[in-house]
Amino acid sequence: QLQASGGGLVQAGGSLRLSCAASGRTFSTYNMGWFRQAPGKEREFVAGITRSGGSTYDADSVKGRFTISRDNAKNTVYLQMNSLKPEDTAVYYCAAGAPLVQIATAKGYMYWGQGTQVTVSS
Repeated sequence: QLQASGGGLVQAGGSLRLSCAASGRTFSTYNMGWFRQAPGKEREFVAGITRSGGSTYDADSVKGRFTISRDNAKNTVYLQMNSLKPEDTAVYYCAAGAPLVQIATAKGYMYWGQGTQVTVSS
């Protein structure tokens, strides 16, 4: 089970940190990802991180602004979002269990959290 939190309303240029807590003892065996979905749009990849945290992957739209990280001791993955823009407004989802070759593909993930709303005002 994945539980995402940390969303909210922030002004453009501000920051938020999302957290995704996982239950169970197998968290460290899963590649993890963050996705987002804005109204009327398809779910899109934001960032991914490998099991050990040794490699990360970012969508071009968030490079240099968002950072994914994980703490396997706490069964938690994070998404630090800086320099937020109105176009970052979406429901953000964490996901677990994709193979490395599909880390940027929603269909590759086995488990999904419930989503947390991020709204960036201009």
